[in-house]
Amino acid sequence: MNDAVSIAAAVREGKVSAVDVTKAALARIATRNHLFNCFTTITAETALTDAARIDREIAQGNNSGTLAGVPFAVKNLFDIAGLTTLAGSKINVENPAASLDATAVAKLKQAGAVLIGALNMDEYAYGFVTENSHYGATHNPHDLQRVAGGSSGGSAAAVAAGLVPLTLGSDTNGSIRVPAALCGVFGFKPTYGRLSRAGVALFSSSFDHIGPFARSVQDIATVFDVLQGEDDRDPICTKRPPELCLPQLKQDISGIRIAIAADYFTKGAELEALAAVQEVADALNVTEYVIIPEAHRARAAAFVITASEGANLHLEKLRLRPQDFDPATRDRFLAGALIPNSWYLQAQRFRRWYRDRVREVLQNVDVILAPTTPISAPLIGQQTMILDGQEILVRPHLGLFTQPLSFIGLPVLSVPIQRQNALPLGVQLIAAPYNEALILRVAAALEAKGVVSAPLILDPLQ
Repeated sequence: MNDAVSIAAAVREGKVSAVDVTKAALARIATRNHLFNCFTTITAETALTDAARIDREIAQGNNSGTLAGVPFAVKNLFDIAGLTTLAGSKINVENPAASLDATAVAKLKQAGAVLIGALNMDEYAYGFVTENSHYGATHNPHDLQRVAGGSSGGSAAAVAAGLVPLTLGSDTNGSIRVPAALCGVFGFKPTYGRLSRAGVALFSSSFDHIGPFARSVQDIATVFDVLQGEDDRDPICTKRPPELCLPQLKQDISGIRIAIAADYFTKGAELEALAAVQEVADALNVTEYVIIPEAHRARAAAFVITASEGANLHLEKLRLRPQDFDPATRDRFLAGALIPNSWYLQAQRFRRWYRDRVREVLQNVDVILAPTTPISAPLIGQQTMILDGQEILVRPHLGLFTQPLSFIGLPVLSVPIQRQNALPLGVQLIAAPYNEALILRVAAALEAKGVVSAPLILDPLQ
């Protein structure tokens, strides 16, 4: 009973109490979090209070919610009422506590889920490794010497290690998909604006998404369905009515047109990353290839826009307190502050052109397959690697295949490919905006075939 849906069913049926489920999660965290450094805050008292309330509701015959008694945790840039929202920083410790939960946190609680705590991340969500100079590195549960990915590294690792079955993260350039791939779990970035970001500390407003991590497609779909819906607190949140995905998971996928991303998405990666894509393609009998034009320029433009927008958000603190930033984050923000306005405007103009070209591609195909990362998890502290005979920087290169997709807000699910005696890898399932259900149906079919899976890490020291 490790998945969220099974836990909720057992709690609702009275087979186990929400309090006992919560105590078990807190015990796992108490005895094992030191290995991974996933959590920065644990909300034990309020978690047990909420769990006890759920048990009372069930005893009284009331509706306890879709996720009754399911423990979850969130990246520490989500507001949690009564706690200061860190966003991975030292400076934010001085801020007052949040007065309201982030909308996504509130919706999960309304569905009966029990918030256990807040999770480690790259400072201000600017990074792909979760090697935070203030709160320490998060360790990959598959190999404690390796990174968990980022910036939502604590979120991915907490699910992979079995500390909690569900977490939330944010994705600007790949910050859900990269750690999901490196930690071997499912990580979902819905369409830009599909889920409310109200109460979430932003990095780059025109890019930022939120989404869930889990060990099954059913759990991902369940959480996504709970989180859907308009929200006046977030001006970019869509007014589009919710379109439930969970009831569609078992539908036949034979009519879904699937292709492999060629050209840019087959270069600059280790052979094992490309082999993971081919394994998925073979399982789906996919032989067609498509080219997403100018993806390399999309990545370059994404760097310009995110660096510029991120620097603008933190400019005053950069002037007054540069010494209190993580040095790597500070240097990237300072570089972003020096980007000429003309570069930013040109990148945004290119963005519109690129969006239209990709939409043309997606008129002829429903789902596209691509690697999530070019490599499996690098070592903590590793600065460079050799790919195609060239020495390149590790950190920015982890987003090689995710950035061109975040750039235009496409929905993407990273599915985990487990390999015997090797670190996990991820494959991206990509679709046109608002086609989340298509992606999840394909992922469910792959899961049923045993091609993708996220098994529980029982002994991280082996």
